[in-house]
Amino acid sequence: MSLRDFSVVICVYTEERWEDILEAVASVRAQSLPAEEVLLVVDHNPALLRRLAGEYTDCPGVRVLANGGPRGLSAGRNTGISAARGSIVAFLDDDAVAEPDWLRHFDKGYDDPAVMAVGGRTLPSWASGRRPVWFPEEFDWVVGCTYLGLPPGRVRVRNVLGGNASFRRAAFDAAGGFATGIGRDGDRRPLGGEETELCIRLSRALPRAVLLIDDRAVIHHKVTEARERFGYFRTRTYAEGLSKALVARSVGAHRGLESERRYTTRVLPAGVLRGLRDFLLGRPGGAGRAGAVVTGALAAAAGYAVGSVRVRRDASSFAVPSVEPVAGAREEVR
Repeated sequence: MSLRDFSVVICVYTEERWEDILEAVASVRAQSLPAEEVLLVVDHNPALLRRLAGEYTDCPGVRVLANGGPRGLSAGRNTGISAARGSIVAFLDDDAVAEPDWLRHFDKGYDDPAVMAVGGRTLPSWASGRRPVWFPEEFDWVVGCTYLGLPPGRVRVRNVLGGNASFRRAAFDAAGGFATGIGRDGDRRPLGGEETELCIRLSRALPRAVLLIDDRAVIHHKVTEARERFGYFRTRTYAEGLSKALVARSVGAHRGLESERRYTTRVLPAGVLRGLRDFLLGRPGGAGRAGAVVTGALAAAAGYAVGSVRVRRDASSFAVPSVEPVAGAREEVR
């Protein structure tokens, strides 16, 4: 039995995902390595806060909290970190289900004291029952999943992916929390990048820190029909470019785009060639996948160009909060 205690943070914001939230919590409570607690952080939705508090009144391992910061995923995660009792804080998306050994595989990574973060593999669960034939695996990050091009096994990485990740509590003590003013914020454009910025900041604060991805730590992320459409694909890739411009401003283009250079110069060209080959062999969707890779790359580049102009013109910035325990943060709603 591990001596490490896990606090699992799930940030939620809408009652439309009620059943998804219940399934996410149930998957954590069914772990082969039990979590000390599940923290449900509700993002400025009083009705959902009350409903969840009533649902889990008799579940001592589940705590329901209100986001104590500004609206958005980063502040919600920071609220969870501040309230967490465990030495390891893990994050799970509210529309995802973890496999039973998810935390156990995370835990094994922390046998090395230099390891400060461990992420896992996120597989898409398509609402339509199957991957759209035009949707390239190289762009599975568009729907919050592990994409083709990441190395397999347990490997060292620049950053973990926030919806399937864990950190030592000491990592936040050293580097602060997730930056607010970047990443998803309610109904705004689907931005991202907050976990990348945090991980680079962590590596600067602790130069010997090791960050890992273990592809045995698996979750299944639900992809709605709306996110299976090409319009969302185009919007999300453009938004990623905007996000990368903010990240590059914070940590510098060299670190902020280090992994992206390999992705754009090796992974994406291989994806185009694979799609064209499938087209020539008469396989369904080959031309569509090749076209989607090109479109996604161009949209992200356009977003980065526009975002770079904006941050220079507007001096855009974001806040990096500490995540010290705050008054009332450990009090769950009842």
